[in-house]
Amino acid sequence: MSALPRSYNPFAEDEEEDVAPAGPGGAGGAERQRYLQQEVLRRTAATADSTTRSLSLLYESERIGVATSEELVRQGEALKRTEQMVDKMDQDLKTSQRHINSIKSVWGGLVNYFKAKPPESKPEQNGAPEYYANSRLKEAMMSSKEQESKYQESHPNLRKLDNSDNDFNKADLVSSVQSDAYPKNQQLRAYHQKIDTNLDEMSSGLSRLKSLALGLQTEIEEQDDMLDRLTKKVETLDVNIKNTDRKVRQL
Repeated sequence: MSALPRSYNPFAEDEEEDVAPAGPGGAGGAERQRYLQQEVLRRTAATADSTTRSLSLLYESERIGVATSEELVRQGEALKRTEQMVDKMDQDLKTSQRHINSIKSVWGGLVNYFKAKPPESKPEQNGAPEYYANSRLKEAMMSSKEQESKYQESHPNLRKLDNSDNDFNKADLVSSVQSDAYPKNQQLRAYHQKIDTNLDEMSSGLSRLKSLALGLQTEIEEQDDMLDRLTKKVETLDVNIKNTDRKVRQL
């Protein structure tokens, strides 16, 4: 008689060997853990890339703001030059009116003799009027121009091709106190440090953009006042020209 029971299955041992353990310490748990780690790295890398792109756009916006400020300053120089030309025309017109009065009658010549001469304007140096933008805009422009190199480094068409592994090698430069706040994984820690650095740079960039905006607002308000003053001068000059033309026709 055989000692084996009637329900014995000779293939049962082979089936038991093929079944993999499904516990947390088995191959299934290790595979899931690797998947979660890769997913965390992927999402963290995507976040780091997103902050880098945002920082690049911020630098580009700052560069455009500086260019706009420079153009506004040139416009202010043109307005001041125009205002000086109008003042010079008004002075020449007053001189012409004195000469017309002298020509019309002897009494007009006596009046011009005892009448004070109009003040003469000082000649411009090198033909270029001095114009200074408001101090707030000047300081904002100087601060933003210092970031031009960072803009070139962040722009995809201007920056040099660097190995991304260099960012990971910088992880060892962080002090022990700061490294406690980051994950122990070196690659993940480098991503977190890059995100924090980008966020700090974005905060500083937004502050500089705010200063540029306030400086531009002040400059625009000052140039609006200059335009109003220039408009009044032009209207007065137009009336004086018409009066002078009428007097000339009466000679």
